[in-house]
Amino acid sequence: MSAPTPEETTWATLRRGLALSPELRTGLAGTLALALVSLAGRAAAPIAVQRAIDDGINAPGGPDVGAVLTIVTATAVVLAVTSLAGYLMVRRLFTVSETALANLRVRAFRHVHDLSMLHQQAQRRGTLVSRVTSDVDQITQFIQWGGVILLVSAGQIVVTTIVMLVYSWQLTLLMYAVFLPGILVIRTQQRRLAGAYGEVRQRVGAMLGAVSESVVGAPVIRAYGVADRTARRLDSAVDSHRRAQYHALRTSVFGTSIGELAAGLALAAVVVAGTFLGAGGALSVGTVTAFLFLVTMFVQPVQIATEVLNEAQNAIAGWRRVLDVLDFTPDVADPGAEGVALPAGPVDIRFRGVQFAYSAAGPLVLRDIDVEIAAKSRVAVVGETGSGKTTFAKLLTRLMDPTAGTVHLADVLLPRVRFDSLRARVVMVPQDGFLFDATVAGNIRFAAPDLSAADVRRACGELGLGDWADGLPEGLDTPVGERGEALSVGERQLVALVRAYVADPDLLVLDEATSAVDPATEVRLQRALEAVTRGRTTVIIAHRLSTAEVADEVLVFDAGRIVQRGPHDDLVAVPDSVYGRLHASWLAQTR
Repeated sequence: MSAPTPEETTWATLRRGLALSPELRTGLAGTLALALVSLAGRAAAPIAVQRAIDDGINAPGGPDVGAVLTIVTATAVVLAVTSLAGYLMVRRLFTVSETALANLRVRAFRHVHDLSMLHQQAQRRGTLVSRVTSDVDQITQFIQWGGVILLVSAGQIVVTTIVMLVYSWQLTLLMYAVFLPGILVIRTQQRRLAGAYGEVRQRVGAMLGAVSESVVGAPVIRAYGVADRTARRLDSAVDSHRRAQYHALRTSVFGTSIGELAAGLALAAVVVAGTFLGAGGALSVGTVTAFLFLVTMFVQPVQIATEVLNEAQNAIAGWRRVLDVLDFTPDVADPGAEGVALPAGPVDIRFRGVQFAYSAAGPLVLRDIDVEIAAKSRVAVVGETGSGKTTFAKLLTRLMDPTAGTVHLADVLLPRVRFDSLRARVVMVPQDGFLFDATVAGNIRFAAPDLSAADVRRACGELGLGDWADGLPEGLDTPVGERGEALSVGERQLVALVRAYVADPDLLVLDEATSAVDPATEVRLQRALEAVTRGRTTVIIAHRLSTAEVADEVLVFDAGRIVQRGPHDDLVAVPDSVYGRLHASWLAQTR
């Protein structure tokens, strides 16, 4: 089977895009009816010119001023009505397109959010953001402006052609014969433009990714003195976008120039032929004059439509990129209505023959994981960096699915659990303690929006963090800044713990919750952890083994396997064991 042509690909993209935005068809019949009324007025001026010259100025008995006034008045009324219809058409089109594309943007965002962490990590965040922002913006701009222009231009060409045929089929055929070769050349250029603007949209995503990383990573860039290197990288992304845009515009300008040349030749040919036909008596002066107006009216929308088609290629390239995201099937999918809710009560955990690799060709990160964790127990997961601890936590919370084997929560196969039930009953506190740009209280309420200020303060007090909250500059109303950067690392983790506490999960997973904090904050964290984990199943991943010392049980990971399991006192007593070495190393660091 042969590969699809650019035209087939373009039309397929348009069809799919319109199918995903059914709102664009809302009130379409009424919009088209208004467009037809609006277009009817486009032919009023040339017809009025012809009638005014032939029936008014060149009337048999001399100029007829009354006839001219009647024609002008009637034309003014027609233009007023058609202008009103044009206004209503544009307003309807804007309203419909804004609704449709806002829904498309939301749908694309939700799909990006539903993609697995593996897919999100494989994509630059700036590229994913550009699919939801600038690519949809490009579609919006085209539909709202280019779509109107294309609709009006196409209708104007049809109406103008009909009137020209009524006046003189000979001049009409002559104009088309001269103009069509230029149109064919322009169509060829459109094929090249499709690829050129596809490259532009890709470069926009890469540029946004470089800009985003440069802004978010500014502290690291300054700390390592790599501002010049970062600037060169950003300059390269901007220059790549500039070159792609330049190539697309150069292709566009060539097509536009061909259109202008064809328009000039068509007008010249009509002037010459019209003069001969008029001199021979075949056409009146008014008809020839009106025909020249009509040629201008024909040429103008063709030229405008050519420019709009250039923008259309840009919009279609953006639409294609949005569709590429929507076409990607999440490998961690919500079972939806076919799924089940976790049974009420404490949650136990069971891994059976679990293996995991980050890619089909990549090495196994976890292998032969067979473990059961009792409900309401507190388990510490330890091991060297890269041993598989965090991957274990991501499989447990279904941020990823295992390559082989099964994971059960409360005797239910994890992929069968509906996301609404899973996220309500299972909470993970990630290593970075990510906070939103709001207040401390606002971030805590993220897990329970209905909490009052008194409820938030009470939760902090129950975790032994009341004095810490009162010591903040504005208490619980202290803004945390973007990504929580107004707080220290330890303070962000404290807020994340309170947020997890008010969510009241049955299974709590803490990833590196006590890493990178000062001793005073670690004391607060340990006290808060004791309160947060009480009465619920808890899996804690930590480098600081003070957590492991007080856990009910410790799982020791090494090279993707569980090599030891048991209480701290039993494991540390095993001579020359993995856990014994980890604990000895940790003790040496804390002295």
